[in-house]
Amino acid sequence: MTDKAEIRIPQGSVEDPYAAPARMPSSADRSIRSYDPDDYATPTRRQDDWRFTPVERLEEFFRPFEPSGKTALTVSAMDGGPLDPAQVSVSSVEMGQAPTGTVLKPNDKVSAVEWASNSRAHVIELRGEISRPVLVKVEGGGLELDAIHLVILADERAHADLVVEHGGDARLAEGVEIRTGADSHISTTFIQEWGPTSKEVANHRIHLGAGASLRHSVVTLGGDVVRMRMDQEFGGEGGDLNMLGIYFVDPGQHMEHRTMVVHNHPNCRSRVVYKGALDGPGAHSTWVGNALIRPTAPGTDSYELNRNLVLTPGAVADSEPNLEIENGDIIGAGHASSVGRFEEEELFYLESRGIPEQEARKLVVRGFFGELVEEIGIPAVSGHLMDVIDRRLSKGESEEMKHVLEGN
Repeated sequence: MTDKAEIRIPQGSVEDPYAAPARMPSSADRSIRSYDPDDYATPTRRQDDWRFTPVERLEEFFRPFEPSGKTALTVSAMDGGPLDPAQVSVSSVEMGQAPTGTVLKPNDKVSAVEWASNSRAHVIELRGEISRPVLVKVEGGGLELDAIHLVILADERAHADLVVEHGGDARLAEGVEIRTGADSHISTTFIQEWGPTSKEVANHRIHLGAGASLRHSVVTLGGDVVRMRMDQEFGGEGGDLNMLGIYFVDPGQHMEHRTMVVHNHPNCRSRVVYKGALDGPGAHSTWVGNALIRPTAPGTDSYELNRNLVLTPGAVADSEPNLEIENGDIIGAGHASSVGRFEEEELFYLESRGIPEQEARKLVVRGFFGELVEEIGIPAVSGHLMDVIDRRLSKGESEEMKHVLEGN
């Protein structure tokens, strides 16, 4: 009889969750992070992070390129007035020079290509209590390949609203780094209203200071293909993160949003809420939400939600929430997602009060988006977004119905 080695089952520990060597690392631990595009495989639909993406429509972003330099970036006060240079400063630095590269590292092929293709970055620094929203306009100059890199820095105890508006025609690789100081209160809103043939791949990397709050909003309303990935980490105890997303997808368009929230410090809160509407054949949306609660983050309060409203047949919405909990000492963690058509009960209620069916459908969509639009908290932006949504809902209708809608 041959001797057999004793098999020992690894034992876990409340004090050290990683004491068991057989424990699988989290998905975040497995992710490659590198500035070198060659460290990543070329994206294919067989890769988990790209299985929903029409990679054949983004192939030009998979290798470094010489940017056209035709995308213009300007910074001003939203009301058109001058900015106080003591509160808002704008500068340009070489890629690789601080403060670039100080917020995480690129996390996929296209974000590493953006880093390698850019030579300089735009840096916006926010200080003190800034009473007027800051407007950053990114205007595409055509369909030649281009790349921009933006760094947003908020000092300790800074209070500011910053809006980044994208428009025109472009094929753009964009990198955004956001670092907020301790006890700051910052709102950033990124609006994509590209022309119908435009493409954008964007990567936002966010570091939230101790005791700070950040409302990070993304509104995607135009473009042939738009793929955005947002990765975030906390920099200390007591951080509060709200990530809001709104998208309206027309026929043939693909709009993709991916969020990664990492709870790595105690007593932090996060809310991720994304809502989208899809209208027409070939309209395709993807939302993938990830939340990771590390052993170092007791007292975490986290929730993520995605809702999709399919307005017409032929549209497809992919929705995938993911939650990894490595800490049992938390306040709460949850997620939910849904994809559906109009609620017949809502339509019946409105129609029973004399509202025509088409108008009732518009009211349902307005209500679907309305609360989230208002939560952005900037009246000029909220009003503009609801106007855009109204115009989308008016497409293909008679001039009489458009007049009715615009009168609401």
